[in-house]
Amino acid sequence: MNPFERPLPRTDVWAASSSHSNVCYRLQAEAEPDTLCRVLNLFALQFLTPHSVQVSQQDDLLDIEIGIGGLSRHRAEVIAQKLRNLVCVAQVRLDQEKWTKIKAMDAIESDGYHACALHS
Repeated sequence: MNPFERPLPRTDVWAASSSHSNVCYRLQAEAEPDTLCRVLNLFALQFLTPHSVQVSQQDDLLDIEIGIGGLSRHRAEVIAQKLRNLVCVAQVRLDQEKWTKIKAMDAIESDGYHACALHS
């Protein structure tokens, strides 16, 4: 495999017949230099590339939103639990729905950028 080839996505053997949808992870984590790397590494280890990532710092915490597509409910929950197990992560909320359209790059509202905003 050359450096520009993408590996085939891993199949979810525990939920092979389940429908797949887009997921938005909303996290609060410690504002430390390695926090974002630790969080995104959980996706990278499974060859998953988020379609959107939004981070903002509020005092000593990072508010992180990660949007990713093509996950079964089971796999999304497993990843959420792994995120909760990170020492630097204080809170994880998982929003999963069958979205008709996600505009991750066009989701600008008056109070800021929302990477995981739902649009119909």
